[in-house]
Amino acid sequence: MSDISLPGSAVVGFDADDTLWRSEDFFEEAQDRYEDIVGRYIDLSDSTAREQLYGIETANLKVFGYGVKSMTLSMIEAAVLLTEGRIDGADVHRIVQIGKDMLVHPVELLDGVTEAVEEVARRFPVVLITKGDLIHQESKVRASGLSSTFSRIEIVSEKDPQTYTRVLRELEVEPGQFVMVGNSVRSDITPVLTLGGWGVHIPYHLTWQHEVQAEPPSDGDLPRMRTLASMRELPETLTALTDSSPA
Repeated sequence: MSDISLPGSAVVGFDADDTLWRSEDFFEEAQDRYEDIVGRYIDLSDSTAREQLYGIETANLKVFGYGVKSMTLSMIEAAVLLTEGRIDGADVHRIVQIGKDMLVHPVELLDGVTEAVEEVARRFPVVLITKGDLIHQESKVRASGLSSTFSRIEIVSEKDPQTYTRVLRELEVEPGQFVMVGNSVRSDITPVLTLGGWGVHIPYHLTWQHEVQAEPPSDGDLPRMRTLASMRELPETLTALTDSSPA
C-alpha cells in the first residue's frame, strides 16, 4: 500500500469525450461511411486508405486542431489524394455531410455518469477539461445537462503538462491536490502524473488512434493512478483515497 494519499482539499477534473459521453463510436461510424464513398473509386482491400487518412489527420492537427471539423477536412483531402482527383463533387458533399451529422448528433451520456459526477461534486470542487473544437464542445457540454455542476469549464487545444500547469495555476491548486478522471492515458493521465497530480483512468471500449500511448506511466507515478471499470466506481474510489489521508 502506498504511503501517499489524496488530500481532502482535492479538486477533481473530468475529461468529456468517451469519459462522460460517447464520442469515438461516432468517429468510427464516420470512418465507415467515408470508406463506403472512397470505395467507389478504389479497391480498399488493396490500399492503405486508413493509414493515409491517419497520416493526413496527424499532419493537419497542427493546422486545424482536434475535432469533427478537422476530421472532415482531412477526409476530403485524403479522398482527393486516394482517388487521384477523380472523386466528384457530389461525393465530396457526402463527406461534408458526414461531418455535419456528427456535429448535430445528440449527446449520449455514459452509464452512471450523471449520478457519479453529482456525487463527487457534493464533496469536491469539480472542473471539466476537454479538448476539441470550441463551438462543438460548448454545444455538447450544454446538451449534457452537466454544465452547472462544474465550477470551471476549460476547452483547450491540447492536453499536455503545459496546459495542465496553466489551468492549475489559475485554479490556485497544487498538482498534488488535483486528480484528473478520463479515458485517455496519453491526454488525461500521464501529463497530470508527470506534474505530481493524480489520475483515474476509466478505459473506453474504443480508443482513437491519435490517443494511443506507446509508453505507460513510469513506475514512480503509478501509486497516484487508479484504473476503474466504470464511472460508478469513482465516488467510492475518491472517498477511499481521501479517507486514508493523514490528519
